Amino acid sequence: MKKITRSPSTVLFPAPVVLVTSAALDGRPNVFTVAWTATVNSIPPMISISARPATYSHGLIKQSGEFVVNIPNVKLVWEVDYCGMVSGRDVDKFAATGLTPMPAKHVRAPLIEECPVNIECRVTQTLKPGGHEMFLGEILAVHFNEDAVDEKGQPDIDRISPYAYCASGYRLIGEKIGHYGFSKKQPRNGT
Repeated sequence: MKKITRSPSTVLFPAPVVLVTSAALDGRPNVFTVAWTATVNSIPPMISISARPATYSHGLIKQSGEFVVNIPNVKLVWEVDYCGMVSGRDVDKFAATGLTPMPAKHVRAPLIEECPVNIECRVTQTLKPGGHEMFLGEILAVHFNEDAVDEKGQPDIDRISPYAYCASGYRLIGEKIGHYGFSKKQPRNGT
């Protein structure tokens, strides 16, 4: 098949959509939407988020050295979009969206009660690859809503119902098509 070549762009998709919380020095909570996030290390467990230095949220994370990644479910798609469209400098996004901040165990940034998964992080390194600044965060604690885990206490993706940012839109994550290591037990295409 013939390929069509385009200029370089950010087309690695899908990208997980998360709500990242931070806190001002006076304790006032803030939340913003991030699609530039990734797992970067297993031991110690670490993730990254990227933000433009001009944003209010960037300044709060830079100042505090901590943040919480909150994984929203599909019921929060309006709130997720809204938190990515307005600045915390101008709007109390918790008040505007009805999201509920709740205390974290290890950081001042709050968890979002309505998000089924919350990941507390402390910044260990900051990189500036270009127009965004990347915060590498060591994971200090992971919280799950009780109804987001299965009978064995493991995360249940169907119950969590995460989604992704993909080509300027939000997309559901589809059905399970395999599991880690299945190719070693099952021949290709059933042969």
